Amino acid sequence: MLTVVTSNEPTPAATTTGGSLIDEIVRDGARRMLAAPLEAEVAAYIAAHTDQVDADGRRLVVRNGHAVPRQVLTSSGAVEVVAPRVNDKRVDEAGARRRFSSVILPAWCRKSPKITKVLPLLYLHGLSSQDFVPALEGFLGSGSGLSAPTITRLTTQWQDDARMFGKRDLSTVDYVYVWADGIHVNIRLDEEKLCLLVMVGVRVDGTKELIALADGYRESTGSWADLLRDCARRGMRAPVLPAGDGALGFWAALRKVFPTTREQRRWFHKIGNVLSALPKSAHPGAKKALAEIWNAEDREHARRAVAAFKLAYGAKFGKAVAKVTDDLDELLAFYDFPAEHWVHLRTTNPIESTFATVRHRTKVTKGPGSKAAGLAMAFKLIEAAQARWRAVNAPQLVALVRAGARFERGRLVERPVKAAAA
Repeated sequence: MLTVVTSNEPTPAATTTGGSLIDEIVRDGARRMLAAPLEAEVAAYIAAHTDQVDADGRRLVVRNGHAVPRQVLTSSGAVEVVAPRVNDKRVDEAGARRRFSSVILPAWCRKSPKITKVLPLLYLHGLSSQDFVPALEGFLGSGSGLSAPTITRLTTQWQDDARMFGKRDLSTVDYVYVWADGIHVNIRLDEEKLCLLVMVGVRVDGTKELIALADGYRESTGSWADLLRDCARRGMRAPVLPAGDGALGFWAALRKVFPTTREQRRWFHKIGNVLSALPKSAHPGAKKALAEIWNAEDREHARRAVAAFKLAYGAKFGKAVAKVTDDLDELLAFYDFPAEHWVHLRTTNPIESTFATVRHRTKVTKGPGSKAAGLAMAFKLIEAAQARWRAVNAPQLVALVRAGARFERGRLVERPVKAAAA
């Protein structure tokens, strides 16, 4: 029988330790919640092999007590875990002993994925490896596993991960839409900033993922051409429609590597460029006029809005108007694609949102210690962020775009022959 005693008087522990008691209760709950699935995982593994016995009829897979307690850093703080062990006496075809490996808590795991993901962001913000322990100890309840040598080993591993990512085969994936951008990050031990050349793509199933990340120069055609050629060598197909800022060297490089690919200029940057050529007094009216273009219901209405913008501002502010008219085809390319995708192509940029906390911070920090470390930190930052990226609207239409379907006013008017036959 379970008896629950209630009282209006605070317990001595609650009075003296305050929030620490609550923290310990949370950690104890986390221990219990983690212990249950670990035990169930081991029980299921043993049950799956109960029929495997040796010559004497003894089971080859049995329980073997518990491992030495270890601390795992979680969002609830440092949690002590005592994992059950398995004695697996089976051997594989090569004669090697089989081993049980927990999916929930691998042998190498000392911190939860959430803790691991926050480290690259802090590092990019300029927090040194020596500062990790005091910065996070109060929040986590322990600095265990976050020593400077540990952070150094992590950054080395992340650099290896980034290099392996940059060598992977791209022939098995198909990126229909692509965003390209150049992100500057300060380097603590170098006077020159690191410029990250980033490409994010939309796969045929509508999901977004990082394609490539490299060190280069944002406005350099050569830097972007090297990156695109490397992607092409690894099997990347020409995207149907890339989107990006007009100032990038990416566009000249794209015409060299993928000459048949169309281009889409991002309206967010274009609006800023136009407003920079206008007096502040004209900004409210110009913003509204520009919105009539990029937010028009179709290309015909957009062109009418461009004519109205030219009529209103062309006489006094010819340079501002030219910034729109000179790139008009590239600014309105999105109208030839599904209406559900327009918001992603004309304004949305997952690269911009991922690096917003780094690019737009008001306090300039010293940043990572080297370009290699900065590249690795950025890779881990994007890797963590892309798990939260949602698919594009109407993802089922992306495959039709790749297949060559024709859209008018954002609506499908002609399916490709193969798709129609199917």
